[in-house]
Amino acid sequence: MRLMQAFLIALSMYSKIPVPRAEWNEKNMKYAMCFFPVVGVVTGGCVYLAGFFLLRFTSCGSVFLGAALTLVPILISGGIHLDGFMDTTDALSSYGDREKKLSILKDPHTGAFAILGIGCYLLWSVAVYSEVKIEMLPSLSCMFVLSRALSGFSVVTFPAAKDSGLLRTFQDKAQKKNVRIVMLLWAAAALLLLIWLDGKTGGMAALCAGGTFLYYGWMSKKKFGGITGDLAGYFLSLCEVCMATGIVLAGGGI
Repeated sequence: MRLMQAFLIALSMYSKIPVPRAEWNEKNMKYAMCFFPVVGVVTGGCVYLAGFFLLRFTSCGSVFLGAALTLVPILISGGIHLDGFMDTTDALSSYGDREKKLSILKDPHTGAFAILGIGCYLLWSVAVYSEVKIEMLPSLSCMFVLSRALSGFSVVTFPAAKDSGLLRTFQDKAQKKNVRIVMLLWAAAALLLLIWLDGKTGGMAALCAGGTFLYYGWMSKKKFGGITGDLAGYFLSLCEVCMATGIVLAGGGI
């Protein structure tokens, strides 16, 4: 019962999937992060189905395909991770000190650099997904699990930049050691499946994910003194678009 509550908390927090109401208490939140990659399973499945349908049963153009595959993950997540991407882009572009950057993350207003950043992100996503071939869809589906496993691992491993906020709440209430092991198992499963499906594209996706994760760890510590929920969302968004780019390039889509 407690694991079911943790499962519902993860889905209600990180997706727009309708689920029964869960009790947000310390016991139920201990293992909520363990189910974060499940949202990736759902997202990957929907991206696969949408791509398969459009490529196999319609004569849609590449721009339509790219726009559709870009929108599917956003609709499922409700844009929660892109919100973090925008806030972090704004903060990084300020070139202020640590406290200034953290204050920008809390600012409800949207800055010019956030708009420019999200515009470039979406434009690049459409461009990459417009080159997707049907044989690339299984690999693309796996990357949504890997990105969330790595993001979840960072939440229970990296230091928090602030003593408050939703990420700090999840950190404080999570059973960190067990959650860390589960995240590693999710990541290993996604990586093995990626490489089993196609060694070339899987290897490229792994390199892109690893490089993005290393950058995320370095950047968060140097620029912010730790991670926040916005930074975790920034990493997840950046990781997915980098992996998609790697898969398409390795698969000969461009």
